[in-house]
Amino acid sequence: MRYLIDGHNLIAQLPDISLDDPHDEAKLVYKLRSFCTRTHHRVTVVFDGGLPGGVSTSLSTSKVTAKFASSERMTADQVLSNMMRKIKNASGYTLVSNDQEVIAVAKKRGIAVMRLHQFMAQLAATPPPEKADNPQLTDDEVEEWLNIFSDDSDYSH
Repeated sequence: MRYLIDGHNLIAQLPDISLDDPHDEAKLVYKLRSFCTRTHHRVTVVFDGGLPGGVSTSLSTSKVTAKFASSERMTADQVLSNMMRKIKNASGYTLVSNDQEVIAVAKKRGIAVMRLHQFMAQLAATPPPEKADNPQLTDDEVEEWLNIFSDDSDYSH
């Protein structure tokens, strides 16, 4: 399954990310990465107001594509609508939006629609990545690191 998401539309609904935050897009992409890892789905998220526009190589991964609509030429809604018009196999896609115009394009193309609150419930179910509080090294790993970082004159077995 591939989700098409209006990024700022979703951010405006999330309780833990603000549109006033200069890192709001990156924070959403991080959440989407966790979602994709858990569900094995793919996401294309489109944001308004990116110059020069296009895919962000710094935010995108193999599972999450982050696109910015050039504010001078297009909005995120227009980019999403254009993307949906080009989709050949609509059954593999779901639009995540509350915007009626974008939803109308999706329905006309046979693309499933999910409202923001429905997607937010799925996103909230995504557990945070696990952190190792106290990683344990094997004796061989300790030896390898000591060999790499020790000065032979200061280290003896």
